[in-house]
Amino acid sequence: MFERGTHKEPRSFTFRQEIDTVPRVIAPAKVNLFLGIGSLRPDGYHGLVSVFHALALADEVAIEPSDRLTLECDAELDVPPEQNLAYRAAVAFGAQVGLEPAFTIRLTKRIPHGAGLGGGSSDAAAVIAGLAHLWGIDRQDARCELVAASLGADVPFFLTGGAALMSGRGDELSRELPAISGGSAVLVRPPTPVPTAEAYRAFDAAPLAPGEPSAVVMALEAGDVRLLAAALQNNMERASSAVVPEVAEALRWVRDEAGVLGAIVAGSGSAVFALCEDSVGAQATVRRAQERGWWSVATHLVAHGATVISEG
Repeated sequence: MFERGTHKEPRSFTFRQEIDTVPRVIAPAKVNLFLGIGSLRPDGYHGLVSVFHALALADEVAIEPSDRLTLECDAELDVPPEQNLAYRAAVAFGAQVGLEPAFTIRLTKRIPHGAGLGGGSSDAAAVIAGLAHLWGIDRQDARCELVAASLGADVPFFLTGGAALMSGRGDELSRELPAISGGSAVLVRPPTPVPTAEAYRAFDAAPLAPGEPSAVVMALEAGDVRLLAAALQNNMERASSAVVPEVAEALRWVRDEAGVLGAIVAGSGSAVFALCEDSVGAQATVRRAQERGWWSVATHLVAHGATVISEG
């Protein structure tokens, strides 16, 4: 089913470039290989240190010329289309560069909502990348990152993807890291989402020290998947599991699977991410997870972010 939103009061711009091409943009998921949540800051946010890495699992975003801005999605949206990050990205980027975003944006969703995998943020970055391509704007133009940052803490990461050490509220790039292209992995998601606010309240009630990401950083620098699997760490796991016990069940189950090298809750959940010995074992784990009624997919680490893959 497609849900549609219409930009009913388009902004007036001085120029509109005629577009004949239709880009399709890959919008990859991401996983927090390391997540260390700190104490609550005076601004109401938690400080954190995290290592982000892009995944092959990805949504696809198509951008077609139209007489007004609309959004279509092949999955049900949890908010009105006009509030979707992809739609908001088109409005904000058009305003920033002085061009009218008169397009139909079509989202093909493969990244599950509420899983801690950044699907909405990645879709927004893909829209920025796609519009920059259409309008002849360099992806390195500061306006791209400015708009991305205005939409959410992790949206700028998806413009480049790969791997990065993040800090602050997850919005400060502390260091770009070597990305791994490969490494068989599995994602498993129980059906109950983890409400992020509840997970943070549970964390604040019984906080854990954030730890250090050095082992994950060294594993990435070595390009060693086994070392990386042993270094995975997330101090939100206990809180997320307390809020949604199915997360703890899924994590225990995945860690006991043959061929799994290491597993972690993805962000605040509800997905569980696991690195595996090989693709055969990963596919076997996916089948067994699906037999239990859980959403599951095999994937791998990638070195790219939002990527324009074709025009038609």
